[in-house]
Amino acid sequence: FIYNSLTAIASFTRTDPERARELLLDLAEFTRYSFRRHGEFTTLAEELRSIEAYLVIEKARFGDRLTVTVRVAPEVLPVVVPFLCLQPLVENAVQHGIEGREGSGEISILAQDADHECVVTIEDNGVGEDPERVRRRLAGDPGSDSVGLANVDERLRTAFGDDYGLVVETAPGAGTKVVVRLPKFRPG
Repeated sequence: FIYNSLTAIASFTRTDPERARELLLDLAEFTRYSFRRHGEFTTLAEELRSIEAYLVIEKARFGDRLTVTVRVAPEVLPVVVPFLCLQPLVENAVQHGIEGREGSGEISILAQDADHECVVTIEDNGVGEDPERVRRRLAGDPGSDSVGLANVDERLRTAFGDDYGLVVETAPGAGTKVVVRLPKFRPG
Protein backbone atom coordinates (compact mmCIF):
# COMPACT_ATOMS: atom_id res chain seq x y z
CA PHE A 1 0.00 0.00 0.00
CA ILE A 2 2.75 2.48 0.92
CA TYR A 3 4.67 1.79 -2.29
CA ASN A 4 1.55 2.16 -4.45
CA SER A 5 0.54 5.32 -2.56
CA LEU A 6 3.91 6.97 -3.04
CA THR A 7 3.91 6.03 -6.74
CA ALA A 8 0.44 7.56 -7.18
CA ILE A 9 1.48 10.72 -5.33
CA ALA A 10 4.68 10.99 -7.39
CA SER A 11 2.60 10.91 -10.57
CA PHE A 12 0.90 14.15 -9.49
CA THR A 13 3.99 16.10 -8.38
CA ARG A 14 4.51 17.77 -11.77
CA THR A 15 0.98 17.81 -13.17
CA ASP A 16 -0.97 18.72 -10.04
CA PRO A 17 1.35 19.65 -7.12
CA GLU A 18 -1.54 20.72 -4.88
CA ARG A 19 -3.22 17.33 -5.27
CA ALA A 20 0.13 15.61 -4.55
CA ARG A 21 0.40 17.69 -1.36
CA GLU A 22 -3.15 16.77 -0.29
CA LEU A 23 -2.49 13.08 -0.96
CA LEU A 24 0.70 13.23 1.13
CA LEU A 25 -1.34 14.72 3.99
CA ASP A 26 -3.91 11.91 3.61
CA LEU A 27 -1.12 9.33 3.66
CA ALA A 28 0.34 10.98 6.77
CA GLU A 29 -3.08 10.94 8.48
CA PHE A 30 -3.61 7.29 7.58
CA THR A 31 -0.18 6.18 8.80
CA ARG A 32 -0.46 8.30 11.97
CA TYR A 33 -3.75 6.56 12.79
CA SER A 34 -2.37 3.12 11.88
CA PHE A 35 0.69 3.46 14.11
CA ARG A 36 -0.97 5.13 17.08
CA ARG A 37 -0.79 3.59 20.54
CA HIS A 38 -4.08 4.50 22.20
CA GLY A 39 -5.46 1.11 23.17
CA GLU A 40 -7.24 -1.76 21.50
CA PHE A 41 -10.46 0.13 20.71
CA THR A 42 -11.60 3.23 18.91
CA THR A 43 -14.92 4.62 17.73
CA LEU A 44 -16.59 3.90 14.43
CA ALA A 45 -16.17 7.62 13.60
CA GLU A 46 -12.37 7.40 14.03
CA GLU A 47 -12.12 4.16 12.08
CA LEU A 48 -14.17 5.67 9.23
CA ARG A 49 -11.95 8.77 9.18
CA SER A 50 -8.93 6.52 8.67
CA ILE A 51 -10.76 4.56 5.96
CA GLU A 52 -11.61 7.83 4.22
CA ALA A 53 -7.91 8.82 4.12
CA TYR A 54 -7.05 5.36 2.78
CA LEU A 55 -9.74 5.58 0.07
CA VAL A 56 -8.68 9.06 -1.07
CA ILE A 57 -5.28 7.61 -1.91
CA GLU A 58 -6.74 4.52 -3.60
CA LYS A 59 -9.09 6.70 -5.66
CA ALA A 60 -6.05 8.68 -6.82
CA ARG A 61 -4.47 5.39 -7.92
CA PHE A 62 -7.53 4.00 -9.66
CA GLY A 63 -9.05 7.25 -10.92
CA ASP A 64 -12.46 6.74 -12.50
CA ARG A 65 -12.13 2.97 -12.11
CA LEU A 66 -13.10 3.20 -8.42
CA THR A 67 -16.39 4.53 -7.08
CA VAL A 68 -17.02 4.56 -3.35
CA THR A 69 -20.32 5.13 -1.57
CA VAL A 70 -20.41 5.64 2.20
CA ARG A 71 -23.66 5.88 4.15
CA VAL A 72 -23.47 6.07 7.92
CA ALA A 73 -26.27 6.64 10.41
CA PRO A 74 -25.07 9.38 12.80
CA GLU A 75 -26.27 7.49 15.88
CA VAL A 76 -23.72 4.70 15.31
CA LEU A 77 -20.64 6.95 15.03
CA PRO A 78 -19.75 6.58 18.77
CA VAL A 79 -19.98 2.76 18.67
CA VAL A 80 -16.80 1.09 19.92
CA VAL A 81 -14.84 -1.05 17.44
CA PRO A 82 -11.54 -2.88 17.73
CA PHE A 83 -8.77 -0.63 16.41
CA LEU A 84 -8.05 -1.21 12.68
CA CYS A 85 -10.83 -3.76 12.41
CA LEU A 86 -12.77 -2.35 9.46
CA GLN A 87 -9.94 -0.86 7.39
CA PRO A 88 -8.50 -4.29 6.42
CA LEU A 89 -11.95 -5.27 5.10
CA VAL A 90 -12.08 -2.16 2.91
CA GLU A 91 -8.50 -2.82 1.79
CA ASN A 92 -9.51 -6.39 0.84
CA ALA A 93 -12.41 -4.99 -1.20
CA VAL A 94 -9.98 -2.79 -3.14
CA GLN A 95 -7.11 -5.25 -3.53
CA HIS A 96 -8.96 -8.52 -4.01
CA GLY A 97 -12.22 -7.23 -5.45
CA ILE A 98 -11.59 -4.18 -7.60
CA GLU A 99 -7.90 -4.40 -8.53
CA GLY A 100 -8.38 -7.66 -10.46
CA ARG A 101 -11.57 -6.52 -12.16
CA GLU A 102 -11.67 -5.20 -15.69
CA GLY A 103 -13.29 -1.82 -16.01
CA SER A 104 -14.64 0.18 -13.11
CA GLY A 105 -15.55 -1.11 -9.70
CA GLU A 106 -17.71 -0.02 -6.83
CA ILE A 107 -17.31 -0.28 -3.08
CA SER A 108 -20.12 0.45 -0.68
CA ILE A 109 -19.76 1.02 3.05
CA LEU A 110 -22.98 1.12 5.03
CA ALA A 111 -23.24 1.52 8.82
CA GLN A 112 -26.71 1.44 10.30
CA ASP A 113 -28.54 1.17 13.57
CA ALA A 114 -30.24 -2.21 14.03
CA ASP A 115 -31.97 -2.31 17.41
CA HIS A 116 -29.14 -2.82 19.94
CA GLU A 117 -26.47 -3.33 17.29
CA CYS A 118 -24.55 -1.42 14.70
CA VAL A 119 -24.37 -3.30 11.41
CA VAL A 120 -21.52 -2.39 9.07
CA THR A 121 -21.61 -3.76 5.53
CA ILE A 122 -18.64 -3.51 3.16
CA GLU A 123 -19.52 -4.64 -0.33
CA ASP A 124 -17.75 -4.63 -3.67
CA ASN A 125 -18.76 -5.64 -7.18
CA GLY A 126 -15.34 -7.12 -7.84
CA VAL A 127 -14.16 -10.52 -8.92
CA GLY A 128 -15.51 -12.40 -5.89
CA GLU A 129 -14.03 -15.61 -4.56
CA ASP A 130 -14.72 -19.27 -3.90
CA PRO A 131 -16.87 -19.39 -0.74
CA GLU A 132 -15.12 -22.55 0.48
CA ARG A 133 -11.76 -20.80 0.31
CA VAL A 134 -13.15 -17.90 2.39
CA ARG A 135 -14.60 -20.37 4.90
CA ARG A 136 -11.17 -21.99 5.31
CA ARG A 137 -9.57 -18.56 5.84
CA LEU A 138 -12.09 -17.67 8.53
CA ALA A 139 -11.46 -21.02 10.19
CA GLY A 140 -7.76 -20.14 10.40
CA ASP A 141 -6.52 -22.72 7.88
CA PRO A 142 -2.69 -22.67 8.18
CA GLY A 143 -2.43 -23.36 4.45
CA SER A 144 -4.32 -20.17 3.62
CA ASP A 145 -2.43 -17.42 1.84
CA SER A 146 -4.24 -14.70 3.80
CA VAL A 147 -4.73 -14.06 7.50
CA GLY A 148 -6.57 -10.71 7.37
CA LEU A 149 -10.13 -12.03 7.47
CA ALA A 150 -9.35 -14.58 10.17
CA ASN A 151 -7.56 -11.93 12.23
CA VAL A 152 -10.50 -9.50 12.09
CA ASP A 153 -13.00 -12.28 12.79
CA GLU A 154 -11.02 -13.48 15.81
CA ARG A 155 -10.61 -9.95 17.20
CA LEU A 156 -14.36 -9.31 16.93
CA ARG A 157 -15.23 -12.60 18.64
CA THR A 158 -12.66 -12.03 21.38
CA ALA A 159 -13.92 -8.51 22.06
CA PHE A 160 -17.67 -9.06 21.86
CA GLY A 161 -18.37 -12.82 21.88
CA ASP A 162 -19.04 -15.47 19.25
CA ASP A 163 -22.22 -13.76 18.07
CA TYR A 164 -20.12 -10.95 16.58
CA GLY A 165 -17.86 -12.62 14.01
CA LEU A 166 -17.74 -11.79 10.31
CA VAL A 167 -20.34 -12.94 7.81
CA VAL A 168 -18.96 -13.14 4.27
CA GLU A 169 -21.03 -13.65 1.12
CA THR A 170 -19.11 -14.16 -2.10
CA ALA A 171 -18.89 -16.18 -5.28
CA PRO A 172 -16.59 -16.04 -8.31
CA GLY A 173 -17.67 -13.12 -10.49
CA ALA A 174 -20.27 -11.94 -7.98
CA GLY A 175 -18.30 -9.57 -5.75
CA THR A 176 -18.00 -9.84 -1.98
CA LYS A 177 -20.14 -8.63 0.89
CA VAL A 178 -18.79 -8.60 4.45
CA VAL A 179 -21.15 -7.92 7.34
CA VAL A 180 -19.85 -6.84 10.74
CA ARG A 181 -22.23 -6.63 13.69
CA LEU A 182 -21.14 -4.58 16.69
CA PRO A 183 -22.93 -4.14 20.02
CA LYS A 184 -24.05 -0.53 20.44
CA PHE A 185 -23.72 -0.79 24.18
CA ARG A 186 -21.57 -3.02 26.27
CA PRO A 187 -20.96 -3.32 30.01
CA GLY A 188 -18.24 -1.02 31.34
